[in-house]
Amino acid sequence: MEEKVRIFMCEDDENLGMLLREYLQAKGFLVDLLTDGEAGSKAFPKEKYEVCILDVMMPKKDGFTLAQEIRAVNSEIPIIFLTAKTMKEDILEGFKIGADDYLTKPFSMEELLLRIEAIRRRVSGKKSKEVDFYVIGKFSFDTQKQTLINGDKVIKLTTKENDLLNLLCANANEVLERNYALKKIWGVVDYFNARSMDVYITKLRKLLKDDPEVEIMNIHGKGYKLIVPVESPAL
Repeated sequence: MEEKVRIFMCEDDENLGMLLREYLQAKGFLVDLLTDGEAGSKAFPKEKYEVCILDVMMPKKDGFTLAQEIRAVNSEIPIIFLTAKTMKEDILEGFKIGADDYLTKPFSMEELLLRIEAIRRRVSGKKSKEVDFYVIGKFSFDTQKQTLINGDKVIKLTTKENDLLNLLCANANEVLERNYALKKIWGVVDYFNARSMDVYITKLRKLLKDDPEVEIMNIHGKGYKLIVPVESPAL
């Protein structure tokens, strides 16, 4: 039997916390609920968790401070912030600390579940073996040599183009979340890096235009999707 995923939740609104815990437990997760940041800081090291859900505004210790302490114990664990704050500076602060996602209250429990599942897919993908070579329609993509080949035509990719296309291929026919791509490639989620990524997406579209079956779609409010049959050659 597959072991249940254990979630660490710190939310000072007890009613909301209990509702979220009951919902997630009904979906097959184990959830430990704490109601203030100080209690959360003491409890986190005692169990092995796969996802953290942290309220930002909490008594005794806020969610940002708690996240930094959690990162000191486990630098890789995904963190989702829950907050009533909508200030751009607060959202950027969360991502600078290392948040994987950010939900502004009010939100639906179904949306939270989808965010958790998306994060777990990403984490699972990062643990899998790196792929050196992809077939993208008419193109051959060598991630190590940073080349995109179409027949006799060899295109040398920049590092950013290579990294972005690699992420798109790794998530082929699924949504590549915008903030995840920004954190993975640029390290920081901000306006200027987001604009830079848009420029690279446009460049990749031009490079792939020779195959009409290949498309990089904009998924409004979420990110991008590479539409193409992508496969790794048999060894």
